Amino acid sequence: MTQELVVLLDEHGRSIGTEAKATVHHAHTPLHLAFSSYVVDDLGRVLITQRAFGKPTWPGVWTNSCCGHPLPGEAIEDAVVRRLSDELGISDGTAELVLPEFRYRAEMPNGMVENEVCPVYRVRWSGEPEPAPAEVAAYRWIEWSEIRAVPGLSPWAELQLDELDQLGPEPAGWAIADENLLPPAARP
Repeated sequence: MTQELVVLLDEHGRSIGTEAKATVHHAHTPLHLAFSSYVVDDLGRVLITQRAFGKPTWPGVWTNSCCGHPLPGEAIEDAVVRRLSDELGISDGTAELVLPEFRYRAEMPNGMVENEVCPVYRVRWSGEPEPAPAEVAAYRWIEWSEIRAVPGLSPWAELQLDELDQLGPEPAGWAIADENLLPPAARP
Protein backbone atom coordinates (compact mmCIF):
# COMPACT_ATOMS: atom_id res chain seq x y z
CA MET A 1 0.00 0.00 0.00
CA THR A 2 1.30 3.45 -0.94
CA GLN A 3 1.64 6.00 1.83
CA GLU A 4 -0.69 9.01 1.41
CA LEU A 5 1.14 12.35 1.41
CA VAL A 6 -0.09 15.85 2.17
CA VAL A 7 1.31 19.06 0.67
CA LEU A 8 3.18 21.26 3.16
CA LEU A 9 2.90 25.03 2.71
CA ASP A 10 4.80 28.17 3.59
CA GLU A 11 2.98 31.22 4.98
CA HIS A 12 2.21 32.39 1.43
CA GLY A 13 0.48 29.14 0.44
CA ARG A 14 3.36 27.83 -1.68
CA SER A 15 4.31 24.17 -1.62
CA ILE A 16 7.47 23.46 0.39
CA GLY A 17 7.38 19.67 0.42
CA THR A 18 5.27 16.75 1.59
CA GLU A 19 4.72 14.68 4.70
CA ALA A 20 2.90 11.44 5.35
CA LYS A 21 -0.75 12.03 6.25
CA ALA A 22 -0.37 9.43 9.00
CA THR A 23 2.23 11.56 10.82
CA VAL A 24 1.45 15.18 9.87
CA HIS A 25 -1.15 15.84 12.62
CA HIS A 26 0.33 16.29 16.11
CA ALA A 27 0.95 19.05 18.65
CA HIS A 28 3.10 21.00 16.15
CA THR A 29 1.27 20.23 12.90
CA PRO A 30 2.90 22.10 10.01
CA LEU A 31 0.76 24.25 7.74
CA HIS A 32 -0.58 22.08 4.92
CA LEU A 33 -3.13 22.05 2.10
CA ALA A 34 -6.61 20.65 2.66
CA PHE A 35 -10.19 21.27 1.51
CA SER A 36 -13.74 21.21 2.85
CA SER A 37 -16.90 20.57 0.89
CA TYR A 38 -20.62 21.09 1.36
CA VAL A 39 -22.91 18.85 -0.69
CA VAL A 40 -26.18 20.61 -1.62
CA ASP A 41 -29.17 18.70 -3.00
CA ASP A 42 -31.95 19.76 -5.41
CA LEU A 43 -34.09 20.90 -2.45
CA GLY A 44 -31.32 23.22 -1.21
CA ARG A 45 -30.50 21.04 1.80
CA VAL A 46 -26.93 20.52 2.97
CA LEU A 47 -25.41 17.14 3.80
CA ILE A 48 -23.62 17.07 7.15
CA THR A 49 -21.66 14.10 8.44
CA GLN A 50 -20.55 12.75 11.77
CA ARG A 51 -16.90 11.76 11.68
CA ALA A 52 -16.22 8.11 12.43
CA PHE A 53 -15.40 7.42 16.07
CA GLY A 54 -12.09 5.77 15.09
CA LYS A 55 -10.67 8.87 13.38
CA PRO A 56 -7.60 10.37 15.10
CA THR A 57 -8.81 13.97 14.72
CA TRP A 58 -12.21 15.05 16.01
CA PRO A 59 -13.76 11.56 16.21
CA GLY A 60 -17.56 11.54 16.42
CA VAL A 61 -17.86 15.27 15.69
CA TRP A 62 -20.52 16.57 13.28
CA THR A 63 -19.11 18.60 10.41
CA ASN A 64 -19.55 19.64 6.80
CA SER A 65 -20.08 16.99 4.12
CA CYS A 66 -16.48 15.96 3.53
CA CYS A 67 -12.93 17.14 4.19
CA GLY A 68 -9.59 15.91 2.96
CA HIS A 69 -6.18 16.61 1.52
CA PRO A 70 -5.19 16.76 -2.15
CA LEU A 71 -2.33 14.47 -3.07
CA PRO A 72 0.87 16.06 -4.40
CA GLY A 73 0.17 17.11 -8.00
CA GLU A 74 -3.58 16.41 -7.73
CA ALA A 75 -5.98 19.18 -8.71
CA ILE A 76 -7.89 20.17 -5.60
CA GLU A 77 -11.27 19.79 -7.36
CA ASP A 78 -10.28 16.23 -8.26
CA ALA A 79 -9.38 15.60 -4.60
CA VAL A 80 -12.83 16.81 -3.51
CA VAL A 81 -14.51 14.38 -5.91
CA ARG A 82 -12.14 11.53 -4.92
CA ARG A 83 -12.82 11.93 -1.20
CA LEU A 84 -16.60 12.27 -1.69
CA SER A 85 -16.50 8.98 -3.55
CA ASP A 86 -14.28 7.29 -0.92
CA GLU A 87 -16.20 8.58 2.11
CA LEU A 88 -19.79 8.83 0.89
CA GLY A 89 -20.09 6.93 -2.40
CA ILE A 90 -20.78 10.21 -4.25
CA SER A 91 -19.01 10.00 -7.59
CA ASP A 92 -20.89 12.26 -9.97
CA GLY A 93 -20.78 15.69 -8.31
CA THR A 94 -18.95 18.77 -9.56
CA ALA A 95 -16.82 20.76 -7.13
CA GLU A 96 -17.43 24.53 -7.24
CA LEU A 97 -15.03 26.80 -5.36
CA VAL A 98 -16.78 29.17 -2.92
CA LEU A 99 -14.12 30.15 -0.33
CA PRO A 100 -10.66 30.11 -1.94
CA GLU A 101 -8.71 31.60 0.97
CA PHE A 102 -10.12 29.87 4.07
CA ARG A 103 -7.45 29.03 6.64
CA TYR A 104 -7.71 27.82 10.21
CA ARG A 105 -5.86 26.34 13.14
CA ALA A 106 -7.67 24.27 15.78
CA GLU A 107 -6.42 22.28 18.75
CA MET A 108 -8.09 19.20 20.21
CA PRO A 109 -8.26 18.79 23.99
CA ASN A 110 -5.49 16.14 23.73
CA GLY A 111 -3.14 18.66 22.08
CA MET A 112 -3.43 17.43 18.48
CA VAL A 113 -3.56 20.35 16.06
CA GLU A 114 -5.12 20.99 12.66
CA ASN A 115 -3.27 23.74 10.75
CA GLU A 116 -4.62 24.05 7.25
CA VAL A 117 -5.12 26.28 4.25
CA CYS A 118 -8.49 24.81 3.38
CA PRO A 119 -10.41 26.10 0.34
CA VAL A 120 -14.13 25.37 0.57
CA TYR A 121 -16.23 23.85 -2.22
CA ARG A 122 -19.93 23.38 -2.89
CA VAL A 123 -20.95 20.16 -4.63
CA ARG A 124 -24.41 19.82 -6.14
CA TRP A 125 -25.74 16.27 -5.79
CA SER A 126 -28.97 14.55 -4.87
CA GLY A 127 -29.49 11.04 -3.59
CA GLU A 128 -28.66 9.05 -0.50
CA PRO A 129 -24.97 8.65 0.26
CA GLU A 130 -23.36 5.32 1.08
CA PRO A 131 -20.96 6.20 3.91
CA ALA A 132 -17.72 4.29 4.47
CA PRO A 133 -17.88 3.24 8.16
CA ALA A 134 -14.19 4.00 8.73
CA GLU A 135 -14.84 7.62 7.66
CA VAL A 136 -18.45 8.49 8.50
CA ALA A 137 -20.51 7.37 11.52
CA ALA A 138 -23.76 9.06 10.40
CA TYR A 139 -25.16 11.70 8.06
CA ARG A 140 -28.14 14.04 7.83
CA TRP A 141 -29.64 16.35 5.22
CA ILE A 142 -30.54 19.68 6.85
CA GLU A 143 -31.65 23.17 5.90
CA TRP A 144 -28.81 25.71 5.86
CA SER A 145 -30.72 27.75 8.45
CA GLU A 146 -30.44 24.76 10.86
CA ILE A 147 -26.71 24.18 10.65
CA ARG A 148 -25.73 26.50 13.52
CA ALA A 149 -28.04 24.54 15.82
CA VAL A 150 -26.01 21.33 15.34
CA PRO A 151 -24.36 20.73 18.74
CA GLY A 152 -20.58 20.43 18.85
CA LEU A 153 -19.97 21.25 15.19
CA SER A 154 -16.32 20.89 14.13
CA PRO A 155 -14.16 23.98 14.72
CA TRP A 156 -13.43 24.42 11.00
CA ALA A 157 -17.12 24.22 10.10
CA GLU A 158 -17.96 26.80 12.80
CA LEU A 159 -15.39 29.18 11.30
CA GLN A 160 -16.52 28.49 7.73
CA LEU A 161 -20.15 29.30 8.59
CA ASP A 162 -19.26 32.93 9.30
CA GLU A 163 -17.73 33.30 5.84
CA LEU A 164 -20.32 31.19 4.01
CA ASP A 165 -23.20 33.17 5.50
CA GLN A 166 -21.72 36.27 3.83
CA LEU A 167 -22.26 34.53 0.46
CA GLY A 168 -26.01 34.41 1.03
CA PRO A 169 -28.69 32.43 2.87
CA GLU A 170 -29.04 29.69 0.22
CA PRO A 171 -26.02 27.46 -0.56
CA ALA A 172 -27.32 26.79 -4.07
CA GLY A 173 -27.01 30.52 -4.77
CA TRP A 174 -23.46 31.04 -3.53
CA ALA A 175 -21.28 32.62 -6.21
CA ILE A 176 -18.41 30.61 -7.59
CA ALA A 177 -15.11 32.18 -6.51
CA ASP A 178 -12.14 33.11 -8.67
CA GLU A 179 -9.57 30.26 -8.79
CA ASN A 180 -6.80 32.86 -8.93
CA LEU A 181 -7.51 33.57 -5.26
CA LEU A 182 -6.52 30.03 -4.27
CA PRO A 183 -3.15 29.62 -2.54
CA PRO A 184 -0.40 29.07 -5.14
CA ALA A 185 -0.07 25.38 -4.26
CA ALA A 186 -3.77 24.83 -5.11
CA ARG A 187 -4.05 26.83 -8.33
CA PRO A 188 -4.75 24.93 -11.57
